[in-house]
Amino acid sequence: MFNPREIIRDPYILEFLGIAQGEHFLESNLEQQLISKLQKFLLELGRGFTFVARQKRITVDDEHYYIDLVFYNILSRCYVLIDLKTGRLTHQDLGQMQMYVNYYTRTQMNPGDNPPVGIVLCAEKSDMLVRFTLPEGENQIFAAKYMTYMPTSDELKQLLL
Repeated sequence: MFNPREIIRDPYILEFLGIAQGEHFLESNLEQQLISKLQKFLLELGRGFTFVARQKRITVDDEHYYIDLVFYNILSRCYVLIDLKTGRLTHQDLGQMQMYVNYYTRTQMNPGDNPPVGIVLCAEKSDMLVRFTLPEGENQIFAAKYMTYMPTSDELKQLLL
């Protein structure tokens, strides 16, 4: 049985982008940096990831929405949708990702695919916000923190607590 948690990391270390600790940047800049260093980002994501699309447009009721990055994990046989956030995670971010996952589940899955997985990749996240926003037992939507530098030993210890 496929468990999406097996392919999700938290945090992601994006040190290879060369963004200085504490530097402010736009989501579009983060996306461009990741695309320009796609091979390294694929390695950070983990095994089996293939690139599908950037700014994938979906249309609902004549309104367009754009999923920042779309991957397919060939080992898990599922789409992985990533929404990039340069700030703190909000409940609206999780709701938006829920819509993207529902859209892919209902319109994009192929026979034999597992349900898609959505990751809101953000600079700051609150586990309590995730807990109270998503339904209990939710296993398709994740919030994961990214760091643009390799954490110190003390920071790593705090992450593990």
